[in-house]
Amino acid sequence: MALSERLARWGIRYWRTRRYWILGLGRLTLTLRTAEGRLKPGERRSLAFRCNICGNPHKVPLADLQRELPTCASCGSTVRFRAMVHALSLALWGESLALPEFPARRELSGIGLTDWRGYARPLAAKLGYTNTFLDAEPRLDITQPDPALHGTLDFLLASDVFEHIPPPVERAFAGAYQLLKPGGALVLSVPFTPTGATVEHFPELFDFGLTATPAGQRLDNVTRDGRRQTFTGLRFHGGPGFALEMRVFSLPGLLQQLDAAGFEEIRVCEEPCEKHGIVWLQGHSQPVVARRRKMER
Repeated sequence: MALSERLARWGIRYWRTRRYWILGLGRLTLTLRTAEGRLKPGERRSLAFRCNICGNPHKVPLADLQRELPTCASCGSTVRFRAMVHALSLALWGESLALPEFPARRELSGIGLTDWRGYARPLAAKLGYTNTFLDAEPRLDITQPDPALHGTLDFLLASDVFEHIPPPVERAFAGAYQLLKPGGALVLSVPFTPTGATVEHFPELFDFGLTATPAGQRLDNVTRDGRRQTFTGLRFHGGPGFALEMRVFSLPGLLQQLDAAGFEEIRVCEEPCEKHGIVWLQGHSQPVVARRRKMER
């Protein structure tokens, strides 16, 4: 039996570069040097890549290619940001292009949900794209999108947004589906665990607010049936006062939500793209691309 078949039977994902084997098992990742990759004295284990957002070349230690660590010295992009552009390029063009090489196609309509400015600006220069916000103009509430926008988008970008939407999160998936044209693509990223179920931190959230206390932020909630709840030990992405984590998705839970909303051609972009500095050392939380059905049932 071939090595690849044995690894697959054991649930091990792997990628081979000239210098490394990268093995992923659940949330664990192991990086091994190949015989070709044995280090010479003074040589560093690194990866040379061209940032697909600003177009500049870089060389960084392989271990630095973490999901949220800026690894482009020119624009500050992370693996996550580059992976979002990679996934969008695959969805639109069928190949992984750097943003400077995107065709100018203003007729392609797209919206971002609080996208990173580093790729929002060049996208707006190339495509009919608008970055939107929940609390600033131009505004968009993905749980209640303007009916005038229904069925108007060729693509929708949502990078690490859905984990912050108050429950029920199903409204966000339904809103994304409504905005897209038939065949339009949702490019979505959220932190997720590879197995298990999605964990809702505040499943009965209804009438709620945050209060600053000496011990940190406190969440006070009144449930729909009038019960009072208090939560401490809150987790914010970006620090207190930024986006409150409402849930931790699991991959099975995320895929189920997309399927229930009506999406098809759902694909996890788990393959590395070394030429653009995208290597999934942690083995999870990659972007997902899903399309609105071309023909409604």
